[in-house]
Amino acid sequence: MLKPSKDWIKLYKDMLLIRRFEEKSGQLYGMGLIAGFCHLYIGQEAVVVGMQACITDKDSTVTSYRDHGHIIASGIEPKEVMAELTGRATGCSKGKGGSMHMFNIPGKFYGGHGIVGAQVPIGSGLAFAHKYQNDGGLSVTYFGDGSANQGQVYESFNMAKLWNLPAIYIIENNMYAMGTSVERSAATTEFYKRGCSFGIEGIQVDGMDVLKVIEAGQKAVKHVRDGKGPIILEMKTYRYRGHSMSDPAKYRTKEEVADYKENKDPISTFAKKIIANKLATEEELKELDKQIKAQIKEVEQFAKDSPLPDESELYTDIYTEI
Repeated sequence: MLKPSKDWIKLYKDMLLIRRFEEKSGQLYGMGLIAGFCHLYIGQEAVVVGMQACITDKDSTVTSYRDHGHIIASGIEPKEVMAELTGRATGCSKGKGGSMHMFNIPGKFYGGHGIVGAQVPIGSGLAFAHKYQNDGGLSVTYFGDGSANQGQVYESFNMAKLWNLPAIYIIENNMYAMGTSVERSAATTEFYKRGCSFGIEGIQVDGMDVLKVIEAGQKAVKHVRDGKGPIILEMKTYRYRGHSMSDPAKYRTKEEVADYKENKDPISTFAKKIIANKLATEEELKELDKQIKAQIKEVEQFAKDSPLPDESELYTDIYTEI
């Protein structure tokens, strides 16, 4: 996977699909077609695309409220995701989960979760289930640098190591949590070392480089599948937009954001590698982008044309008898 191959084109396409989807999500939010909170993944695409390339369909994933890219990477149709964002009955959670709470059970994606850090014990529970059922699977749990200071995270680390669970913890360190830099909010900013007191190995990764994500992800997967227990990957990444659509992101400079966009962007820098290795020409990549933009237009139209949930749906999916 790390050597130049046609697989690189798929990685590029997957990242670009998430980027264009998120850009369209931002537009629809501005038009009032997406309500509530909306947290975009623009800039961080290499993390989930790279990790998804390392796992199999027997593995589980779970993340926070910044979940659009993760659920798309899990294999669901983008149409169902956009329909969910716009509250339509054809959405992956029947239009009742919205931006922050969507699921793809066939793809073993167990949700975005609105409570900060709440997905970490859930991910640990998924790892426990894999071990208990002896199905050969592992869990990948994504959370941010802000969540990393939550107490339930350390309870999860302790239990995961104590029970030697097949768990990979991905800390997507985009440096600002909800709006406070890690230097001001964390006593130790090397998040990959957060598991040291529990005996959990950690690796720091350039999360803006999809190939480096894959390289680290493959090591982590081997570590877990070899029965060595949990592992932490700190992905050094960056989000271009604010924490949510309501965040003007005035806590960082325009120069800093521009530097990441111009010099460290996970998609444009990877495009240069693809072209340099003669896997595709610049014109071919532009054509691919054109095709993805056309796909996103169809995704948008599908969501707009889909019906709202019936009022009776208020009483479904909230209680079941076993």
